[in-house]
Amino acid sequence: MRVLEKAPAKINLSLDVLGRREDGYHEVRMVMATIDLADRVECESLAEDEIIIRASAPYVPEDDRNFAYQAAKLIKEKYSIRAGVRVSIDKRIPVAAGLAGGSSDAAATIRALNRLWKIGMTYESMLDIAGKVGSDVAFCIKGGTALATGRGEKISPLPPLPPCWIILVKPDVSVSTAQIYREWDDQPAPALHPDVDAMIAAIARGDFLAICRLLGNTLEAVTMNKVAEIARIKAHMNRIGAEGILMSGSGPTVFGLTQRESKMQRLLNGMKGYCPQVYAVRLCRSAELV
Repeated sequence: MRVLEKAPAKINLSLDVLGRREDGYHEVRMVMATIDLADRVECESLAEDEIIIRASAPYVPEDDRNFAYQAAKLIKEKYSIRAGVRVSIDKRIPVAAGLAGGSSDAAATIRALNRLWKIGMTYESMLDIAGKVGSDVAFCIKGGTALATGRGEKISPLPPLPPCWIILVKPDVSVSTAQIYREWDDQPAPALHPDVDAMIAAIARGDFLAICRLLGNTLEAVTMNKVAEIARIKAHMNRIGAEGILMSGSGPTVFGLTQRESKMQRLLNGMKGYCPQVYAVRLCRSAELV
């Protein structure tokens, strides 16, 4: 038996790091939104009691470093599943890009195994598994638009964003999330903190221009020091006329927002000369609707 799930990417509209916790994670407040660029995750039941990961893209680990592997292992242990599974990941989301591709693959694996093995997990049970795998996995279980707090595992749904286009531009370089957070810790002066509460209020009233104005990511300056191309991408997007521009997550992907299809086409065409990986995508109300 096989079960297929889509694993959509996310963008961060607001990402604030409040400090390092005693458990080694960081306390965060993040507003995230699901977009319709998605991996495909297929889970196939195996008679042998093993977990096999297969990914279509290079540099994706196919062992216990993979979040999907970790999610499957936790489910097998918690529910005493003796069967095995082959998880096949068809990668469409750029790797190590700040778009939660690996986290979304893990969330899709949790949803798929719930169906494949007929476990009957509640949303809260899925969140429990997700929180043990990685900080963004909990958000990716349902997706949509939400505030994530704690180390990212506490999810509070928000109203959907106004309809718009998102242009994603990924420089031809990858960054380590763990390294970016370590460098954030080492900053000599307090980082700039985005106004997360104002962003939540702007989303609640559907104010697209205010959402664009309030975009903020406290990790952006850290990653920009390592990847100079981010600043050039942002400047070029601004010249073309994107209403809002920000780096997503720990980067290095930059996104631009616009509500006008004509401007989306100009951004898409204008940015293709800068980077090989450029996408025009839309928002999703939930991970299930991709």
